[in-house]
Amino acid sequence: MTSTFRTPLFRSLLGATALGLVLAASGPALAADPIKIGVIAEAQAIAGASIPQAAQLAADEINAKGGVDGRKIEIITYDNHSSSADSVRAFQRAVNEDKVNIVVASYISEVVLALEPWASRLKTPFITPGAASNEISKSVHADYEKNKYTFHGYLTSAALALSVCDAAKELLVEQKQMKTAVIMSEDAAWTKPLDTGYEECLPKIGLKVLDHIRFSPDTTDFTPIFNKIEGAKPDVMITGISHVGTQPTVQWKNQQVPIPMFGISSQATNETFGKDTNNASDGVLYQGVSGPGLAVTEKSVPFANAFKAKFGNFPSYAGYTAYDEVYYIADAVKRGGSTDADKLVEALEKTDWVGTIGRVQFYGKDDPFTHSIKYGKGLITGAMLQWQDGAQVAVWPPEVAKAKLKFPAFIKVTSN
Repeated sequence: MTSTFRTPLFRSLLGATALGLVLAASGPALAADPIKIGVIAEAQAIAGASIPQAAQLAADEINAKGGVDGRKIEIITYDNHSSSADSVRAFQRAVNEDKVNIVVASYISEVVLALEPWASRLKTPFITPGAASNEISKSVHADYEKNKYTFHGYLTSAALALSVCDAAKELLVEQKQMKTAVIMSEDAAWTKPLDTGYEECLPKIGLKVLDHIRFSPDTTDFTPIFNKIEGAKPDVMITGISHVGTQPTVQWKNQQVPIPMFGISSQATNETFGKDTNNASDGVLYQGVSGPGLAVTEKSVPFANAFKAKFGNFPSYAGYTAYDEVYYIADAVKRGGSTDADKLVEALEKTDWVGTIGRVQFYGKDDPFTHSIKYGKGLITGAMLQWQDGAQVAVWPPEVAKAKLKFPAFIKVTSN
């Protein structure tokens, strides 16, 4: 009988049966291939650390509910060490070696602007959760076919300036009768259009701009800058700070600079900022897309609390956006029925997703800010928060505010 098993006919039938079983098994396996999202971020930075953490939290939640039509989401993370060169290498590895379907990357505008051409070359959809430079979405508008793979998942610098001015009008001009301001921003790609926006909108709301100071992100001693600002005697400093948030804040407190700081301070959005500045943060006002206890939507507070439960602190602004991005990427895959790059781009363009920061929609190809999220009532407006007694509290807009403005004793302001 043993010789029967060795006949050519038997071996042929056995091989055919085995092949059939392999093919039968591979069909469902291929259908259930994971949706791979590459996350390139500044893992050691105060504002950037939340990006991979929030993305993983979103993926875990989606996977716990069965994934996307049975496909799990796999997050593959890369620490870019705040370097454009490292980011480009990570993007190339993510696409060519790890075969990701889409990339979420960086809160630094210079990094995102360096990655945008690679999204085009490698035909891979790419979303930033935190960079603000107008040039990101303007490049998509200028050459749509080439740059359509890039999406701007955060407010542009132009929109951020409007958000700050909208808040300043109510909080500073109407409530505190402030009349003058000095703009103080780090010298970076994202702050050039931000400062242009400030210069346009501040006078319109009743704040005369007395001076405009741009400083190197490498600045370690802010004494001369604060001395110059104090000499101008403004009612408020309007800030554009992302990479040097702790140093000017610590020196502002230590030197008892009697002028409030109000505007963009990316690092202040992370709950660790109080500890990182030895509580010099009290009184700092910063624009955010959401924050602890701030119910922008019904999803905001549950996410923030889940993040803190898992990672020990509330997320930075880029954590909220990264979390939302994983969800609306999953939604786009489901709606489009594919992870094919061009089909994913088409589906993302039709995004209408209520996330933790509001209702997310993207500007179309006819808008100068193509593929940036829309700013405005009923969409994304942002909020103004203040550090008070070691905690972040919302002070604007009124419908979500949890507290009124409160400043350290060394700052003297009036109220109506």
